[in-house]
Amino acid sequence: MGDPREPPEGAPDGGSGSDDEFRSVVFDESFVRAARIQELSARERLAGTDRAIRTRIGLGPFGTLPRQAVALLLVVLLAFAAAVYFGVSAPHRQASPPFGHQLTTGLVALGPAAPVAAVPDPAHPFAALPAGYAEGAAGLALPAGSATAHFTRTEVGRALSVVHRYLVASALAPATLVRSGSAEARALLTPGEQGQYDESIRHPLDDRHHAATGWLVRFDPGQVALATDTVQAAGTVRIGEAGGDTLVIDTDHTFVYAVRAAGTAEGPVSLYTVRRDLRFEFDRLDLGSDRLRLVDAVVQAGPTACGAPMGGYLQPLLAGGGAAAAGAVDPGDRSRPAWQLCGVLGPITRP
Repeated sequence: MGDPREPPEGAPDGGSGSDDEFRSVVFDESFVRAARIQELSARERLAGTDRAIRTRIGLGPFGTLPRQAVALLLVVLLAFAAAVYFGVSAPHRQASPPFGHQLTTGLVALGPAAPVAAVPDPAHPFAALPAGYAEGAAGLALPAGSATAHFTRTEVGRALSVVHRYLVASALAPATLVRSGSAEARALLTPGEQGQYDESIRHPLDDRHHAATGWLVRFDPGQVALATDTVQAAGTVRIGEAGGDTLVIDTDHTFVYAVRAAGTAEGPVSLYTVRRDLRFEFDRLDLGSDRLRLVDAVVQAGPTACGAPMGGYLQPLLAGGGAAAAGAVDPGDRSRPAWQLCGVLGPITRP
């Protein structure tokens, strides 16, 4: 009996019957769609084209995928490429964002009541200072660390050590005072404040936030020279908290500098006095990295002419110089910012 799968009249001539090697091939829709050559439709043939077939444009290894899958894959690749591009080309941001604080500065010029006098003995310019001042870092008088309600003695001691280093770098180091150095003090600030610090150094303004002299004691090296690298200092330090997660250290120091005109090694010497009332704050992340946040600075400096710009450099009136002392303040005159103040410099009578 014949094979029921064959036609009644038998296999075609030359055929192999049940041994047909192509019988298992199924030309399903995916096979047809994946073909590299496609026959033109009836409409396309009637349009008069010279070719009866078209070559399909493949997508390489994706040629057999459905169109929706290829489109989705392209979207994913584009999104990945965009993420890589913007991640590489975007400006680098601070490693640590600001903690909601930035330095606020108040600058007060102290005008002389009389012409500025030269010291009698330039070799000993600080001889007339009252007792209680000490040379350099010895005059900072930072206390030994003691525990607070939420910070251990070790943590307080570590904060005091960072404050001590900052005061030395910002008010005692000759590289800072007359050589425009700023890197040493900057290295002690949290990354969140370094951007404001850099902007204050590059483009200083007396706008309460971008005065270089809020961060540092500095003189214009083209105008002012130190008669001696020695600086006399005296002051107090207070330790407290602002909530249970912030350690606060307030320092209030008076620094006295011996100055003369730049380029006059034998010129007359006079004293210049700077009071810095600073507030430093620390959280435990700051303590762990030996960094500090300087959040408030009030600076009194004189003898300085009232109205002299002090945002970039402090402006000493040197020996023989004089200026009218501060006059009455008219609260109705709003032509000047309210924080730009001027006082009268008196004699230093106590440390």
